[in-house]
Amino acid sequence: MKRRIVISIVGVAAVAVLLLGVPLAVAFAHLYESQEVLRLEREASETRRAVDISTLGRGDPIELPTVGATRFAIYDPTGRRIAGVGPSLADEPVHRALLGDVRDARQGGSIVVAVPINGNERIVGALRATKPASFVVDRTRRTWLVMALISIGALLVAALLARWQARRLTRPVDALVSAAERLGAGDFSVRTHPSGVEELDHLGTALDTTAERLDGLVARERAFSADASHQLRTPIAGLRVQVEAALMTPGADLREVLAGTLEPIDRLESTVDNLLRLARDTQVDRSPLDLARLLRDIDHDWHGVFAARGRPLRVTTDADLPTPAVSEPAIRQILDVLVENAERHGAGVVTIRLRRVPRGVAVEVDDEGVGVADPRTVFVRRTDGGHGIGLALARTLAEAEGARLVLERPGPEPRFALFLPADDS
Repeated sequence: MKRRIVISIVGVAAVAVLLLGVPLAVAFAHLYESQEVLRLEREASETRRAVDISTLGRGDPIELPTVGATRFAIYDPTGRRIAGVGPSLADEPVHRALLGDVRDARQGGSIVVAVPINGNERIVGALRATKPASFVVDRTRRTWLVMALISIGALLVAALLARWQARRLTRPVDALVSAAERLGAGDFSVRTHPSGVEELDHLGTALDTTAERLDGLVARERAFSADASHQLRTPIAGLRVQVEAALMTPGADLREVLAGTLEPIDRLESTVDNLLRLARDTQVDRSPLDLARLLRDIDHDWHGVFAARGRPLRVTTDADLPTPAVSEPAIRQILDVLVENAERHGAGVVTIRLRRVPRGVAVEVDDEGVGVADPRTVFVRRTDGGHGIGLALARTLAEAEGARLVLERPGPEPRFALFLPADDS
């Protein structure tokens, strides 16, 4: 990438130098030639004024000056050279001068200028001045050499600037590539640093956001999977005991026993599916939830369990409650945890109460037990066994839905409360 950036910048600079330098070099060549022609015309005009026109046509010798490398010649009206250095007969510039025009031309590596000589209101001859064109060529070459050196210097400066810019651009790009590779390898703690290049900083911010989101998703999925596998081990073991007991009981109706395991198996399967879907935060429906209906479903599912143990389960709801926009599987799992916790560790009547609170609703679950021994560790993830999917996982589910799960009253008669935000309008 660095090489491509350097080649691109130097290439653009070279094209710019060519587009500017070539026309400028041609313009200098024409300028120097025009200046030399004007200088030669001026020398010819000065020499013409020094010529005594009265001697023209008499055969008297005419002395012409020598100005540097410039050579002069005089021609009579018939086009014959009568003095100086030049062709014996008039050439095209001299013919035009004899007609009254000042003429210049390039002939055989020389610059030629011819001017008319006037006398008594008529043209009595022509003065021809010549100078080697090497003066113009040498001056033009020197100028082109200076321009070439300046162009080379400009390209060297462009190359140095290109290398600096390439390093400045590729350094943050290399850092982003390294961060992306670490992220792909599972290092979600990777973070980028501002580079000063707005576009690359936007990319770095997006990469940081992706890393944070992946870190959260993976952490949630690992925690959910660990909690679910740990806490589901007990009900699965219960099913195994039920089946093994039936197999060891002579005359037991195995078909009836197997049919009785279908409902808990379906519930376990639904629990696993919901937990994985919530952990991955995919395809979660968070439409307004009818909590009163959900509590009726919970009452129906748990009523038989509590009745078998001779304990009442009561559900009360306030009227005209707002409907929070939350995931029903998540809230169902949380409430199942609270009810199962009251069933396993509580005593007496279990009450589920749904009531309005400022900016939302609260679902309270309490019983008549002695309470929680250590409130500080009630939501700490356990590794020593247990039943249900765990209060630690329930709180994590609640936080994922923007809700709060708290131990409102440690005991006696402990109370857990789930606060769900909802629009009161």
